[in-house]
Amino acid sequence: MLSKICVLRHRFWSVVCGADIPLNCTIGGGLSIPHPNGIVIHPNAKIGVSCLIHQQVSIGTKREGGFPTIMSHVDIGAGAKILGNVTLHEHAMVGANAVVVKNVQAYEVVAGIPARVIKKLNSDQP
Repeated sequence: MLSKICVLRHRFWSVVCGADIPLNCTIGGGLSIPHPNGIVIHPNAKIGVSCLIHQQVSIGTKREGGFPTIMSHVDIGAGAKILGNVTLHEHAMVGANAVVVKNVQAYEVVAGIPARVIKKLNSDQP
């Protein structure tokens, strides 16, 4: 009975927020979603701890298959698309409306369509 209540509650808030975040996603603790409208996450995508995801972000697959892996402390800007078998390593930052189709290394900032590295952060920066 409790599981049915949880599923109904999830569906209610999914409709209210306009977000598609499946119950069976692998999401680490501390995920921050300040404005959840329009967020779509594939059920097989993996998201690490303490990530930040802004509105209108899609995390999913491409025609060739594969699913994104987002490591810990990754910031994803509004409208970004993370597609296919890619890994966003720790402390990576994805700019607004970027389309990520290649791996992003730790402490890199990417932007554009397709996303490319625009800056490399120092690991000692907050």
